[in-house]
Amino acid sequence: MPPSPEAPRPPSEAEAPPGSPWLQPLLRQMGSLLAWVLLALVLRWAVIEPRWIPSGSMLPTLQLQDRILVEKLSPRLGRPPTPGSIVVFHPPPQLQAAGYDPEAALIKRVVAGPGDRVAVQGGRLWRNGTPLNPDWSREVIDYDLPELTVPPAHLLVLGDNRNASLDSHLWGPLPQGEVIGTAVWRYWPLQRFGPIRSSSRFGSPPAAFLGQSLQLR
Repeated sequence: MPPSPEAPRPPSEAEAPPGSPWLQPLLRQMGSLLAWVLLALVLRWAVIEPRWIPSGSMLPTLQLQDRILVEKLSPRLGRPPTPGSIVVFHPPPQLQAAGYDPEAALIKRVVAGPGDRVAVQGGRLWRNGTPLNPDWSREVIDYDLPELTVPPAHLLVLGDNRNASLDSHLWGPLPQGEVIGTAVWRYWPLQRFGPIRSSSRFGSPPAAFLGQSLQLR
């Protein structure tokens, strides 16, 4: 009767590959870390992105060095921002022609949407024949803007610090396709931590949230 084959025996510690007791756990940890990094990158690319405020064009609502979160999903789903929203956007063609980096980011407030008639007269912002209240302005506006109708698929955007803002009153309506997202939360400084509200008046700055900071203008 032929002898039965010997059952394979596990390698002894001396025969095990060097480092094998910790190699597999390390690989598992690296795989988990990579998955979290990829998830964070996808979220930042498609859903939400941190930014910081380096200029005073949105005073008093957004202060210098405020850190905010920008929600980016709505534009990807074809949901345009509504009047009162604070949007982050790429420079429109007029500013790109003047030398602005097409990948730069600006931040202003939407004051009118497609089809709205907008004017600045007597220091006040008018929409569709009615003065806006609140109009989110820091002070009385020191310029006039002849009435214009916002074209389809465009927005009229102004800084809350109207007299010190490079915005639609100078370069015209903003194409909706340039919108990156809507500012939704301030995470720094902590005393103003909270949602960025679109209905705030001067003297009651809304709040804002957290992450790696990217510059806004």
